[in-house]
Amino acid sequence: MSKFKERLGKLSPKKRLYALETLPGHLAQSVQGERLHQLLTDFDFIEAKLDAVGVQALIEDYDLARVSDVLLSEGQAESLRLIQGAIRKSSHVLERDKTELAGQLLGRLLDFEMTDIQGLLEQAKQSKNSLWLRPLRANLERPDEGCRRTLTGHTRPLNAVAIAPDGKTAISASYDKTLKIWDTDTGTILKTLTGHTGEVTAVAIAPDGKTAISASYDKTLKIWDTDSGSKILTLTGHHGYVLAVAITPDGKRAISASVDKTLKIWDLDSGTELINLTGHTHRVRAVAITPDGKTAISASDDKTLKIWDIESGTEFRTLMGHTDYVYAVAITPDAKTAISASYDKTLKIWDTDSGKELRSLIGHTSSVLAVVIAPDGKTVISASKDKTLKIWETNSGQLLRTLIGHARYVSAVAIAPDGKTAISVSGDHTLKIWDIDSNTFLKTFTDHTDLVRYVAISPDGKLAISASRDQTMKIWETETGTELLTLTDGTSQVRAIAIAPDGKTAISASEDGTLTVWEIDSGTKLRILMDHNGLVNAFTIAPDGKTAVSFSGDSNLKIWDTDSGRELKTLTGHNDEVTAVAIAPDGKTAISASYDETLKIWDLTNSTELKTLTNHTRSVSAFTIVPDGLMAISASSDNSLTVWDLLIGKDIASFIGDYVFAGCAIAPDGVTVVAGDRSGRVHFLRLEGVSH
Repeated sequence: MSKFKERLGKLSPKKRLYALETLPGHLAQSVQGERLHQLLTDFDFIEAKLDAVGVQALIEDYDLARVSDVLLSEGQAESLRLIQGAIRKSSHVLERDKTELAGQLLGRLLDFEMTDIQGLLEQAKQSKNSLWLRPLRANLERPDEGCRRTLTGHTRPLNAVAIAPDGKTAISASYDKTLKIWDTDTGTILKTLTGHTGEVTAVAIAPDGKTAISASYDKTLKIWDTDSGSKILTLTGHHGYVLAVAITPDGKRAISASVDKTLKIWDLDSGTELINLTGHTHRVRAVAITPDGKTAISASDDKTLKIWDIESGTEFRTLMGHTDYVYAVAITPDAKTAISASYDKTLKIWDTDSGKELRSLIGHTSSVLAVVIAPDGKTVISASKDKTLKIWETNSGQLLRTLIGHARYVSAVAIAPDGKTAISVSGDHTLKIWDIDSNTFLKTFTDHTDLVRYVAISPDGKLAISASRDQTMKIWETETGTELLTLTDGTSQVRAIAIAPDGKTAISASEDGTLTVWEIDSGTKLRILMDHNGLVNAFTIAPDGKTAVSFSGDSNLKIWDTDSGRELKTLTGHNDEVTAVAIAPDGKTAISASYDETLKIWDLTNSTELKTLTNHTRSVSAFTIVPDGLMAISASSDNSLTVWDLLIGKDIASFIGDYVFAGCAIAPDGVTVVAGDRSGRVHFLRLEGVSH
């Protein structure tokens, strides 16, 4: 117990809260730098402050050391910066579950060798007196890599984001049919705007910041009061989904783009349609307006962009050059150039006067879904289906850096008025805030090039095998994390993998409906088991090694003879797609995981469901049973690993990562856990607090 915790324990609840709220400020004002540093590197203080007043107040304590006249050494200042960064980066997790603090700090700071940070982490390890998952290495994004902050709150993928002119708030639009107004500094949701009956595809904020306009699959646009969150007007007239909207600089008109192949110019005071722009031969994906408000440029699935006179509705010219749908367009502040983004994986820079293509920006590995230009016109940020954002120099077209962190496609990006911050939104349901000018990087953990779908550990605990959507399996040495061998199927994505009890063979499940038996030492195929009507989602090998149980897209559980490859029995009853299955050590029960966000325990003897485990908020990707058969650990699309007590059917511990967890396994020692996530990282954790 630290001295701080000891002193805090002697105070009344009221005085304890007062001390937590005011002590950092008092130390900063009285120029007690050493004591402030000690306080902000004390895990007991961090935990108590988080629990009492929340994560944002804790983050702000570290600002005191930076902006005040407190005298700190360079090393002390750097340590506080890193700790603050780790807390800020974990804020969305800590708002969800404050007990994740120790795991988050360990997962983000273990690589830093500063004495004060290592002391903090040692305190964190000793702080837990209950069951928990302790990271064995820095398996989360570090404070100096990736985004500054992650914002969560939407329940489905996001389509668009806009930042208010003062840079203090942002508005996001989602498939969940809502818009959310965010405080960009604290990451909190200020308001949720509801009223659309279809997914919200786009949002724009008026120049005065007082109103916003949204576009939706319900074929309407809605004007909102951003202060109250109330709806002002609904604009109707499009005959198809409305995909984009932009507001003129004077705030008086808006232009919308639709699947009905048209753009419409609206009077925002009355909500009346002024002009209908026709000319595109396919859906119109995007529209941008020049700073003088006189010209608009649209982007379409007909592979072209069109330049329009807003006053008359006349088409000036058509820009041709893309070889696939044009998904987005942005105009430089001087209105001399436009930049388009396309499904053909490129961006193109155009001279708006002549319509000439100036250059093509190549670098994304998948469709480019969005593009935005910085206020100074010097840099461009693009967002792609390849899960990345890229920053480009406008004049030269040079790629400056790539921003990595989203787990799914990046659908939109906006730059703050100061040009220093960007906010991206993604199909992974999150927003991420980025420091554009910082030199943050993302340390590469990935040996797979895509989601790690499943992992298994050998009976002796020395080998682990990971299976990825990149159609490969990799064999690892668990102690060092060294890759020993790659097994390549090459014909279909690998959905799952298991190791036989003798440790000599492994069985992989593929989307083509087959199970393949591999010799581990040589990496050669021994035999293929085929009978499922659809893809094989998951399977497991019984403790006796003589049978295997698999689940397929046909929703049936099949029991196999592993020697002959013969199907012994088909069990029916699961009513949703199953992602994983395991047999308990006693061989009498099995557990299945599903897209319905649950796990189910089955009696294999009479094929009945015994229990349903519920707590995950998204689909359960995989799970593993602890060797003693009393607990299981599940991996979910809600970014969590959850430990379950199987006797009572209740969750008892969790660990939340940066990405969707897709696979997990536990070693025979009952405490070493290996998990794979959507980014391709392989995580190593220890189950602490287990009584032996």
